[in-house]
Amino acid sequence: MSSMLEYVPTIIKYSLVVSAGVGVCALIALYMFQCDLIYPSSYPEGSREKVASPEEYSLPFDNLRLRTPDGVRIHGFLIKRSTDEETKKAPTILYFHANAGNMGHRLPIAKVLYERLKCNVLMLSYRGYGISEGQANEKGIRLDASTALHFVRDHPLLSKTKLVAYGQSIGGAVAIDLVAREESQFSGLIVENTFLSLRKMIPSVLPWLRYMTAFCHQIWDSEAAIASIENTPILFLSGCKDDLIPPSHMKALYDNVREGNPKVWKEFRDGKHNDTCIQDGYFEAIQNFWQEYITKSSS
Repeated sequence: MSSMLEYVPTIIKYSLVVSAGVGVCALIALYMFQCDLIYPSSYPEGSREKVASPEEYSLPFDNLRLRTPDGVRIHGFLIKRSTDEETKKAPTILYFHANAGNMGHRLPIAKVLYERLKCNVLMLSYRGYGISEGQANEKGIRLDASTALHFVRDHPLLSKTKLVAYGQSIGGAVAIDLVAREESQFSGLIVENTFLSLRKMIPSVLPWLRYMTAFCHQIWDSEAAIASIENTPILFLSGCKDDLIPPSHMKALYDNVREGNPKVWKEFRDGKHNDTCIQDGYFEAIQNFWQEYITKSSS
């Protein structure tokens, strides 16, 4: 018995070394592969090969291939009004989609926005999504968003259009970031079920990693970005039963808007993360915001 006890310290030491090694490997994997977790562009199956066309929804459009400053070609749709004159006069939505699928999956929503708001809609599949080139990451997607903005401002029909950024889930973070950086270019911002930051989401989504948030290099700090917006009306669309992002994140973003900056809160009692947009009153809330802050000031 005593001879066995002699080995206990060695066994404990060995176990600690193995545990530490496993922990280090887990951290390395988290650091290296987190973009695959955050940006699941291949889900649902076929999302990297097939992108639905606005033509399938009887929408007039231009098929775009935009080159970003770092040389990546991204795919986009410009859904515009039926005549050049209407296109010039209409406001334009920059649509930033959630983290799965591609822009084609959001065409039913774009169609409703296009028809109800009488606007143009510019959509894009981020790098690494749909048939866009590259790999998705925060730095690159920020460039993609800027490229879409510059395309609008350089377009002969859209150069003077009123711009509204609209983003769902991680697309909300993209929209907030772009408006914060280029506020003078925007007349409005609409966000649905988005978060304070990815690091602050980890304790809720991956609780076993709550003490490893420093290893999350994809940050999307919307909490800080939204506080820097000074005078752009913001609509918050929040699903009370969001099963991915705690609704408290949306409320905290709303509360973090600068005093005096116009903001509107609309919550949906039965809205979950992926179905808030089909809840009763969703598009009516957007339409009311649109009439109050976008088209009213033009009349």
